[in-house]
Amino acid sequence: MRWIHAAFALAILSGIIATTGCSPFVENNTIEEIAPVIFWSLNQSDDRHLEISTLVPPLIHEKKRMLTLKVDLQKQGGKEFNLIYFRELKPGQLRVIVINEELARKGVLPLISTYLMDTDISQRLYLIISRGNFEEFMREQLNDQANLDYFLYRMLKHYEASNQGEMSILNLHQFKNKLFSPYADPFLPLFEVKKDNFTYKGTAMFRHDKMINMLPLMDDQIFQLIGHDHYLKLFAVPSSDVILGHVRSKVDIDLDPAYKNMTIKIDLTGRLEEYRGNKNLHKREDLAKLHQDIEKYLVSRTSDLLKTMQHWKIDPLEIGTRTLHPFSKPISDSEWLNLWEKMKFKIEYRLTIQPLVNVNQ
Repeated sequence: MRWIHAAFALAILSGIIATTGCSPFVENNTIEEIAPVIFWSLNQSDDRHLEISTLVPPLIHEKKRMLTLKVDLQKQGGKEFNLIYFRELKPGQLRVIVINEELARKGVLPLISTYLMDTDISQRLYLIISRGNFEEFMREQLNDQANLDYFLYRMLKHYEASNQGEMSILNLHQFKNKLFSPYADPFLPLFEVKKDNFTYKGTAMFRHDKMINMLPLMDDQIFQLIGHDHYLKLFAVPSSDVILGHVRSKVDIDLDPAYKNMTIKIDLTGRLEEYRGNKNLHKREDLAKLHQDIEKYLVSRTSDLLKTMQHWKIDPLEIGTRTLHPFSKPISDSEWLNLWEKMKFKIEYRLTIQPLVNVNQ
């Protein structure tokens, strides 16, 4: 009789689970993962009009085609897409916005304000900058790789989720927070587009909402290490003929009370992945000399990077937030910018690298 009662109880429990729609298996899919991927590509058509493009249908198992419209306003473009396409494209399906570099240099606030005010649009919407004709690239790739919009979204998602500092991935929410902070400047990933490839080139830096310049790849790698809790899977140091792997950083920044000097200490850990130089890494003294050469190079490049940011009058590292103290009046953003432009740096690197070979005494 006991097993009959147990079986009856199990049947009731199974019925409850089925009725309430619960599942004993954990699903970790987000809405972004299971919803159709829609991107908008924005270009400056002329002094007044925008050119908006997208791929339809937003389903990975159907043949796609490109739609392009010349409009005055983005919402107008969204409406007109639905007039020329038999399925409804909803703003809430947007996952990626591609902004042409020319348009980004004129200011992106009028563009992203549309997304910020629309409660149907996810704050996890990815923003990227394109250099070149993105539409031409997509048309060329449609026959060879029809699901390119989905793969683009998955690539951005991957680098964001893994904290891998190969790209400066930012979503709408993060960009908005940096844009409206008095002690931060936003940035976005910049991709160069050609007819047959789509390549990450570095980080587009913004002053307020206008793109002002781009960090090339070497400076971009240092920016990733000192500005974020990221790691670099591979970090090339050409001057020392070496590639470091799985490089992680611990950064300590200290400002003096007058905000005239900044000391930045960076602990780097990783391992040697490849070495093509003339030093004998079996010898401890040669390995120590390689460490010194790398540290010297990093100090020089980091100093140049910080001076470049001063020259551009931007603070993407959010160093200004270190002036905030309890029970004291915060300085204004203009005051901080004046202090930042004149600040002197002392930079120290401490490198701990696992060698490729056993080191002799």
